[in-house]
Amino acid sequence: MPNLLILLLFISWRTINSWVLYLAGKVIYYLGFFPYPRELFDFGRSQIITALANFDGIHYLLIARRGNYQQWEQAYFPLYPLLIRVVNVVFQNELISALVISNISFLIGLFVLMKYLKLISNNNKYPSISVLLFLLAFPTSFFFGAAYTEGLFFLLFILTLYFLKKDQYLPTGFLALLAAMTRLIGVFLVIPITLHLIQKVRFVTKNFRLNLKYILFSLFNPKYFSLVLSPVFGLGLYCLYLWKTTGDPLMFLTSQPLFGANRSTDIILPPQVVWRYLKIFFTASHNFQYYVSAFEFISFSFVVAILVFDLAKQLRFNKGPKNNLKLTVINNDRLALNLLSFANIVRPVLTGTLSSIPRYALFSLSFFIHISEIKSSSIKSVIFGIFLLFHVIILALFGQGYFIS
Repeated sequence: MPNLLILLLFISWRTINSWVLYLAGKVIYYLGFFPYPRELFDFGRSQIITALANFDGIHYLLIARRGNYQQWEQAYFPLYPLLIRVVNVVFQNELISALVISNISFLIGLFVLMKYLKLISNNNKYPSISVLLFLLAFPTSFFFGAAYTEGLFFLLFILTLYFLKKDQYLPTGFLALLAAMTRLIGVFLVIPITLHLIQKVRFVTKNFRLNLKYILFSLFNPKYFSLVLSPVFGLGLYCLYLWKTTGDPLMFLTSQPLFGANRSTDIILPPQVVWRYLKIFFTASHNFQYYVSAFEFISFSFVVAILVFDLAKQLRFNKGPKNNLKLTVINNDRLALNLLSFANIVRPVLTGTLSSIPRYALFSLSFFIHISEIKSSSIKSVIFGIFLLFHVIILALFGQGYFIS
């Protein structure tokens, strides 16, 4: 029954998204303010379908078609366009191939997510369906089914966590490597892998130094060490390719400001970014970009606030025998997921902007788990309604070529 319900939810989600794109084409003026908007129509599909490759999507399709990168396109990680090129042997249309990969990956990922949530639950009564509902209703969830990396990365991300929890380290390492070749955030899978292994090898003793030495010694075991570094190996392979082809192994970072991503290669602290946005709200004119910035800021603030509450929920301070405070982790898996969610949402902010934060928030899984655990049905209904309302608005604007995330 749960599997059938997931399938029905996915079909409903896809149907709603298609209707939103169709109706948006009737009532919203098409802007198409992004590179290569005309090239999208070369794929010979209706506007409902081509809209799913707006903005970054068209770049993945063109990279797949050419089989190589052009100047500054190295910001787009290689696995997704490579898979498009492989699948295109069957469909002979890069756009269709990309959408098939994204949607099938996301659907499989939803099935795996349900299994994973049951594994990490302390009481085996996880509100898994609520997590799925909030995820599907989230304003930017349509990217999972678009010609973007979100759908593929979601599958690799969830499969990595699932096999890690099952202690199946070979598929865990391989999937983590692939995830890091799909999106930069994949390299942060080091966090849950490391914490999981620490939990496995921890030697129970009151001597902290002895315990620490034992953990470090165990982690440097070739089996565990290679697993911990598997996401780094994935990123390293792409860096090696960039070094060979451009001479700059970090071209995926250095190309972003030149590619119009409004990002800095220097580290900008989150408080500085927040202050910039507050100044925008008090000084800038109320144009379309103003409201996009407000959407980004509110999304960031809400997600971070929920993650802080979730982190506090996973930790407990108790008084020891000598009145010293002792930190206890309630759920190690949830703690690892929370830290990964924080890394996912904070990492892009370090580039000096909240641009695309609503899209990056999709992989802060602790956020969705925490709001699904809210006991008040009224509060959950309000949050779900707000998500769904903004989902329709944001998708309609995106489909008509307005940059929203």
